[in-house]
Amino acid sequence: MPAPRRSNVTKPTHELPMPRGPPPPRAAFTVAEFCEAHRISQAKYYEMKKEGWGPVEMEVGRRRLISFEAASVWRRERELGTATSSAAAE
Repeated sequence: MPAPRRSNVTKPTHELPMPRGPPPPRAAFTVAEFCEAHRISQAKYYEMKKEGWGPVEMEVGRRRLISFEAASVWRRERELGTATSSAAAE
């Protein structure tokens, strides 16, 4: 049985892993970036907006952006809502 052929092309052994953690510093998220950062689908995002509990958006030209401050306020409201629901259940 012949030996398997070897390629002259070597695979890089120094590939960097995918970065984890918070996104790089920016002033605002796009809707897609907000959804990715908060691990929700865009469908869920638009459902939240329709029901009135999505983050505050700002319009810049034709784009909708969510400032980091608005995202932080939205997260805090979600945390407080969860804590209140848990306390009421006891």
